[in-house]
Amino acid sequence: MRPLGLHTIDVPPDNELLRGLNKEEIGLILAAARSQRLSAKSVIMYQSQPADRLWLLWQGRARYFYETIDGKKLVLLWITPGHVFGAAAFAVHPSTYLVSTEATQDSTVLVWDARTIRDLGLRFPRLMMNAYLTAMSYLSWYVATHAALASESARERLAHIIVGYAPSIGQRVSEGIELDVTNEELADAANITLYTASRLISEWHRIGAIGKRRGKILLRSARGLFLPPAHKPLRVRRPDKFSAHPAN
Repeated sequence: MRPLGLHTIDVPPDNELLRGLNKEEIGLILAAARSQRLSAKSVIMYQSQPADRLWLLWQGRARYFYETIDGKKLVLLWITPGHVFGAAAFAVHPSTYLVSTEATQDSTVLVWDARTIRDLGLRFPRLMMNAYLTAMSYLSWYVATHAALASESARERLAHIIVGYAPSIGQRVSEGIELDVTNEELADAANITLYTASRLISEWHRIGAIGKRRGKILLRSARGLFLPPAHKPLRVRRPDKFSAHPAN
């Protein structure tokens, strides 16, 4: 890890940790961090490890995952620039990480050790409030996911997962929203079998709601994912509009 040479102008626009702080406060907080470059597929933190660091994703992409007792890997929330992980480091009493985190692209993160981030939290109460709000958003996601598992069909769960991924990890292209996600990852996120996920995606492909390209999924019509089975092919003249990231 190396010292930072960043300025407040470099802060990602959706930064949840530094929201509401002024430029001077942000500068002091950034000065206390160190940057770290991560290669794609590297695990940054492991579940059950001591929560001794807080990370802020500066560039790239990452995601949470959880490993079950029988070794199954459950993909959870995706992490985009401006979002933090490892917030358990704020805890006064020794704590552990509930889930693991891995980089899915070559990424750059900012890192604070637990003592430093706790001291900063005491000095800047807004920092602690932002961490609390982040935890609340994760709880909201969990409640929504649990409710979906209890009340929605496999088709509806998978459709909601794909539509939910569009604004967070989607790349906007001329034909729609490109998602760099596999059928297996979608199946794990929706808690359905790989066979069911592949069957539904093939069905949506036949009617034109989804396209397939270079091992990725192209979302062309969110509405098409919620149509009854065996629906006639769609006439998608213009892809749905999402607030996704522009493709590089």
